[in-house]
Amino acid sequence: MEVTTMKITKMDYAATGAFSQTIADYLSQNEKLKPFYNRFPTIAAFEAQLQEKGFGQEQRQVLHKALQEQYSSVSEINPKVQQNLDLLLQPNTYTITTGHQLNIFTGPLYFVYKIVTAINTCKQLQEKYPNYNFVPVYWMATEDHDFAEINHFNLFGKGYRWESEQKGAVGRFSLDGMDTLLDELPEEFPVFEDAYRNNNTLADATRAITHSLFGEYGLVTIDGDHAELKKALTPVVEKELTENLSHKLVSATSAQLEEAGYKPQVYSREINLFYLEDNLRERIVEENGNYKVLNTNYSFTQQEILQLAKEHPEQFSPNVILRPLYEELILPNLAYIGGGAEVVYWFQLKQVFEHYKVAFPVLMLRNSALYINRGNASRMHKLGLTAEELFKPYLELKKQLSGQLHDEEITLEAQRQTIDAAFKEVEKLAQTIDPTLVKAVAAEEQKAHNALHILEKKLSKARDSKHEQTFKQLENLKEKLFPGGGLQERHDNLLSIQANNPDFIPALVDAFEPLEFKFTILEEE
Repeated sequence: MEVTTMKITKMDYAATGAFSQTIADYLSQNEKLKPFYNRFPTIAAFEAQLQEKGFGQEQRQVLHKALQEQYSSVSEINPKVQQNLDLLLQPNTYTITTGHQLNIFTGPLYFVYKIVTAINTCKQLQEKYPNYNFVPVYWMATEDHDFAEINHFNLFGKGYRWESEQKGAVGRFSLDGMDTLLDELPEEFPVFEDAYRNNNTLADATRAITHSLFGEYGLVTIDGDHAELKKALTPVVEKELTENLSHKLVSATSAQLEEAGYKPQVYSREINLFYLEDNLRERIVEENGNYKVLNTNYSFTQQEILQLAKEHPEQFSPNVILRPLYEELILPNLAYIGGGAEVVYWFQLKQVFEHYKVAFPVLMLRNSALYINRGNASRMHKLGLTAEELFKPYLELKKQLSGQLHDEEITLEAQRQTIDAAFKEVEKLAQTIDPTLVKAVAAEEQKAHNALHILEKKLSKARDSKHEQTFKQLENLKEKLFPGGGLQERHDNLLSIQANNPDFIPALVDAFEPLEFKFTILEEE
């Protein structure tokens, strides 16, 4: 198969018009945001982060054992993954983590972009700090219960959906009904066929997929829904239940963010925990000294629920407020890589980390990209546009093209003058031969002028029609590259590209510069 070469273009995030002012201010290191994070992500900043992040040998052994158990679902572990699993036992090994929901078939493209950002960050850190080891980690949001957000994806312009009546944490879902969806697909995709047909749960299938796609880069996939790992969260659960601690701290930080002119991204509750068991993940609330699980008959005294937290920490699930803290408790992690909204909600958590004396990770915006295949690149060039210009609104681009297409007004005035001159000569001749013919000459002259006028209108209409075709081509190109007016990465699926370009992921690995903080455009040549 022919190797696809890529033209790589970088542009400022602000120039895309697709990112919030908060993110723009973070990337420009605006002073107003500095109280809400620890260190801005530069290669040099990781030296201090390495010194600050403490992680004991006992923690490493618990982590390693849990990961080995989880990887028992993988039939043959890639040697690079196994090497990284074992390196986690070493005191000089640290992780770079990204996380995401368990979207079927990887969901939108940014799932892949997050992971490649983590992989490339580790590569750059390894070059800068050769005395340490750096392991890329994908944190599966297995305890998420919003099935409607993950049960669909778009492929080749068509939407596909997995129907299931299961409830609770999606990572525990059986794969019943997935066969039906697989059979609907226009072609077979072996990685996904194997993962969904030969695993028991969505968590196991997702691990199989990330292992197949990124195993050669040493990516480690972790599931926080694990009893031994959850023990690290027990002290946090106790304070959450008895003091509403995270709510108080996050509320204070959120107020400070608002005072600085930024809108908080997530809402904190008095108890930021769910009760978790098979087919159930529901919020825990306190009412008159008792602890209830919403939408169930479960009720506990304070003593009972604290005893449960000690004996069965796996039955407590952190929400978006506490999940980051849990992650940093069980991983020797240096940086978290997220999308714009994720980075912003981490700003609300700084005081929680400070209270528990846990190093606040370096916050990194994931790489974003626009992929332009050869066909769309050809259309773009025929329209006389650059890749950067495609980010402009359609009406602005239409106006730009109108200017480029502007011709002088179509007029046949010169031809009229020629006809006038010719008929004047004919009129003179008629006057000398037979003056009664002068009226006939004038009538024919008028007919000639009328014919020119009709032709002039037809030529103008044909030109306008040609321009309308150009505008339609522009509209179609914009819709293909910016579906629904949004970024491609938030809509299109990996398979829509990989089906025609199997080297897409290696191309991303070559193109992404995680600490450059530029939007990447990959254009097939």
